Amino acid sequence: YSTQRNLNELESALNYRFRNIDLLQDALTHKSYMSDPRHGRQSNNERLEFLGDTVLGLVIAEHLMSAHPDYPEGTLSKFKGRIVSEPSLAEISRLLDIGSYLRVGKGEELTQGREKSSILADALEAVIAAIYLDGGLEAARRFILTHFKKAVETTVSVASILDYKTDLQEYCQRELEILPQYEIVAQRGPDHQKEFDVQVLIRGRSYGEGSGRSKKEAEQKAAQAALARLARTTRDL
Repeated sequence: YSTQRNLNELESALNYRFRNIDLLQDALTHKSYMSDPRHGRQSNNERLEFLGDTVLGLVIAEHLMSAHPDYPEGTLSKFKGRIVSEPSLAEISRLLDIGSYLRVGKGEELTQGREKSSILADALEAVIAAIYLDGGLEAARRFILTHFKKAVETTVSVASILDYKTDLQEYCQRELEILPQYEIVAQRGPDHQKEFDVQVLIRGRSYGEGSGRSKKEAEQKAAQAALARLARTTRDL
């Protein structure tokens, strides 16, 4: 499995050369591998996974804050949660073919442990930690922003995964102890092709407007606009 030649191949896929290749080997060693006494006392990837989870979260959070200054904390948190979720990590791990390089025990080998999303996601986090320890935060950041680029773009561009009305309601209840109100300000077109203009009111003042083919769509867009405004300032509330 993880021979020196194989590790060099993986380094090429990762686009990173390790100064201490043992770090990469540890990142690829599942705890089940240690259950075989023939393998002696070696490190597994659990501690690296713990560190990698933190490094990944930091880099993604920092990137989202910088790239989207108008989005409130609740929205950024949802973005981050999806980007660093197990399915997202496992998909990137599969693209890098990390499973082929893993050292796993006989039991995991028999049950296709190399294909398990949980094991692949944990291994990727461990690899991120290995890069961080070997090359520092900038090296880890380059790796993460390169290989998570698609996940970030997909998450941020698919607005349908977000419920802006819920985000706005939670914000208003938490910070202002009130509920936002929505009202239709205009509607156009025939019954089968109507378009609605909606505004959202907070303490009687309009904080966002949105248009859509349904009231629900227009309300979501109005809530999104209000959240962007609230992210900039709440001093005039």
